[in-house]
Amino acid sequence: MNRLFITILISTISSLLAMAQTPSAMLDKCVAAINAGGGVTASYTIATAQGNSSGTIAMQGNKFRVISSEAKCWYDGKTQWSWSPVTGEVNITTPTAEDLQMTNPLAAVQHFKTDFNMKRAKAQTPNTYVIRLTPKKKSSNNIKTLWLYFDEKTSLLRTARFDMSDKSVYTVKISGYKHKSLPASTFTFNKSQVPSGTPVVDLR
Repeated sequence: MNRLFITILISTISSLLAMAQTPSAMLDKCVAAINAGGGVTASYTIATAQGNSSGTIAMQGNKFRVISSEAKCWYDGKTQWSWSPVTGEVNITTPTAEDLQMTNPLAAVQHFKTDFNMKRAKAQTPNTYVIRLTPKKKSSNNIKTLWLYFDEKTSLLRTARFDMSDKSVYTVKISGYKHKSLPASTFTFNKSQVPSGTPVVDLR
């Protein structure tokens, strides 16, 4: 799976819902919001200089699922299944705590609080609360600056902009939030969602 793609996406959805008075408090509150109603689903688009991609996300507790044409990932709280058209296979892994910082929204929240400086951006737009994050040390993911844009009326994260060290820019937009309880099967590998005959490689 394209590690950068997943990092960009999960870092975005890790800050999903609800604004607070400080960036750190907002990240704490977003964890509670993700778990409200049992789980949450949403749609996303990622815009880059090379083009756009889109898909859906689902989260509940420490579990998540990402479905798009570029990547598919399921995590049931212990085991992770990852598919990419580049490799043409599904890889099964038991991710470490470090791995989960790159793929698990809730783990990424703590990653932000520990490894990033956060402050409300000086430049604000009407009805929007903007947070600026910069890594405390050189980022292994080459993130130079991360901007999070919250709708002040709904407290939902609508846009995240990633300015990378190589001057590339990734803009992620989130929409269609829905709270609902999700069955456990949502977060386990579903062979119907990958091409027929795709090999499954157990890397555990």
